[in-house]
Amino acid sequence: MLTEKMEEYLEALFKLSCENEAVSPARLSEYMGVTAPTVLDMLRRLEADGFIRYTGPGAGGGKGKPSGRARKNIVLTPKGERAARALVRRHRLSERFLTDVLGLDWESAHREACRLEHVLSPEVEEKLADMLGNPETCPHGYPIPDQNGHIREEEEEIKPLCDLCPNEKGRIARVEEEEPQLLQYLASLGLMPDVNVEVKEVAPFGGPMLVKIGDAQYALGREVASRIWTRKRRRRGRGGPR
Repeated sequence: MLTEKMEEYLEALFKLSCENEAVSPARLSEYMGVTAPTVLDMLRRLEADGFIRYTGPGAGGGKGKPSGRARKNIVLTPKGERAARALVRRHRLSERFLTDVLGLDWESAHREACRLEHVLSPEVEEKLADMLGNPETCPHGYPIPDQNGHIREEEEEIKPLCDLCPNEKGRIARVEEEEPQLLQYLASLGLMPDVNVEVKEVAPFGGPMLVKIGDAQYALGREVASRIWTRKRRRRGRGGPR
């Protein structure tokens, strides 16, 4: 049976893999904010229970004996993928409920959803989805897996705000959700999904970007801008937005 801590590791592996990252034990340790020995101990448990496997040289060394030197990357097995997607679904549905119905701010909703994701029963989960109208994304713009774990593919290419050029316009698709203080800061600036944004200036040598939102302009560091994902702004025709 999965413990809460095991679920957190599966969720972390899923999120990192969604960003097309090759996940090593060292990267997972950094992401989770725990020591390498702690990560390796948990990986032994997850591998022994069939939730993960290793790729790269030396990956066939047997269950329960991960080697940071020989086994380069960690991947979820189909069993681990199903468990991770179910957890992500509960988390993102919870965030929708907490923001849309209870009116919590982004930071508080994310924190509370981290608790609820471990305790929601399948019955409550589906009642919640029905009540919310089966939303496709969480408040931060990330897709919500359906009952079968399927995730809707992006219809349009998305790229980080830091990759936009001066005078280029976009529409915010999503913002990274793992840092509460960053969420609070972005929300205070109005940098939220479905908001139009325009890059006015880009300072040289990795300097800040000047971006326009409505009538306001803000200077954003490249690191912050890399956490905001955009898609091309939709053009308006005679019939309104397409």
